Amino acid sequence: MLFFGIAATLLAIWCYVLEFKRDLMMLQQNSYRNERYNRWLRSSQDTTSAMRLVSGAVALASMSTLSIPVVAMTLVGLVSLANAITLGRRKYKKPLVMTNRAWRILSVMLLLSVLVVGGAFIVGWHNGRAFEFSAVAALCVYCFSHIFALAANWLLKPVEKHINDGYYHDAERILRSMPDLKIIGITGSYGKTSTKHYLNRILSEHFDVMMTPGSFNTTMGVIRTVREYLKPYNEVFIVEMGAKQIGDIKEICDLVHPSMGIVTAVGEQHLESFGSIENVQRTKFELVDSLPADGLAVVNDDFPYAASRKVDNVECVRYAVSAADNADYVATDITYSPSGTRFTVKGPDGVAHEFETRLVGECNVSNLLAAIIVALRLGVPVDKIRYAVGHIEQVEHRLSMKRTPGGVTIIDDAFNSNPTGSRMALDVLAMMKGGRRIIVTPGMIELGDRQEELNREFGRKIANSADIAIVVGEYNREAIVGGIEEVTPRTAEVRTVATFAESQSLLSGMLRPGDTILYENDLPDTFK
Repeated sequence: MLFFGIAATLLAIWCYVLEFKRDLMMLQQNSYRNERYNRWLRSSQDTTSAMRLVSGAVALASMSTLSIPVVAMTLVGLVSLANAITLGRRKYKKPLVMTNRAWRILSVMLLLSVLVVGGAFIVGWHNGRAFEFSAVAALCVYCFSHIFALAANWLLKPVEKHINDGYYHDAERILRSMPDLKIIGITGSYGKTSTKHYLNRILSEHFDVMMTPGSFNTTMGVIRTVREYLKPYNEVFIVEMGAKQIGDIKEICDLVHPSMGIVTAVGEQHLESFGSIENVQRTKFELVDSLPADGLAVVNDDFPYAASRKVDNVECVRYAVSAADNADYVATDITYSPSGTRFTVKGPDGVAHEFETRLVGECNVSNLLAAIIVALRLGVPVDKIRYAVGHIEQVEHRLSMKRTPGGVTIIDDAFNSNPTGSRMALDVLAMMKGGRRIIVTPGMIELGDRQEELNREFGRKIANSADIAIVVGEYNREAIVGGIEEVTPRTAEVRTVATFAESQSLLSGMLRPGDTILYENDLPDTFK
């Protein structure tokens, strides 16, 4: 019996340690904020997953006085082994990054678990069933692992505040030591990362530029960039500013004090956390509201909630691709080809400049337009801007295009799809000739009460933009398929699969040279 007890305890501990790391990954993706993590728990129903329910049933059965110890420990061991194998095999789009903070939280989680399992061991020792008690306790820790993540994060709040305050003040000191540094903020519901990359490439032809890397678009991400990447000789600092709630962008602006700001979009993104489009607008324009009187705001008028927002605290230049009526800068004469896009930028002075780029899609033209406006304002010569625009590389997973050796064109728009971006991606797909047009998508998420409505509208757009629609998963399936079937006549033939892996298996047996595949959105780790 001792062997079964020890084995079951070790397997259960292995299981909950793996689950702790997964919980920590989700907490990290929710910015280490318990309220956001709790919101994810409610929406994902992770606390009542099949694995947890089965494990809970085994734990309850094992605690029964009628249980046979050998049978109980065998069940605990088997279910723990099955859970551990499942967790060990999982692949994540955005895996856990073991930062110092992550190690601190994990350490406290493990310490709390040792108190629970160790306490059960001591109680069991007095009853002659030490390992049986500890095995069941360890399995219960797995079942309620979220509580350990929340508790550890809460307990460490004073520690993290002290550490973060030190980092914040150090970043402030570094920025104060560079009074001539031109700081440009970029925010928007979508398009900010691409615009950041485009602006960096263009300005680098004329200035020494630093930008926030990757998705370092939170306050702590910006602080880390300043402390670890910013150099005394940098002339321009481009700061991407992300937000999931009111005040997030203001917090970044209070640190870096930008003199120029770009608002790429105000749209229906992260409505679950913001609550309303009005709150999205208010938050994105925290950047504009933070600019000094001699600064410059560059605002995308293609979005009604950006166009309608009055700006009177700073000079505001508006740009557009489609809603050109009140725009100062407009992109016109847009033509696509397999080699990229041609377009013309018309400014308020009546001068028009022609550009060519390897990028495709109206959204990319819009993002380039914002970057071009800032570059012109900073005095970058037009020939240098034109050269940079022509050599900009596509940003991975953001409407990037490549051709396989087998003659299939892949349009990769797999990063966080949204209503506007998905429409633009479908417009590009619709223009592809020479083969079948195929879209692979799970639909759009984080749209709050408009989830079903906007995915149904997405389906209606797919109906005549694609020849084959492969809908992945079940969450948005009914809305997307329903939207497609509402359209008559339509070109899209619908296929449904449960997983992305199944979609790849389906494609492998049907692709022909000349076909084009659009991957529109991928399932992030914070969504099931």
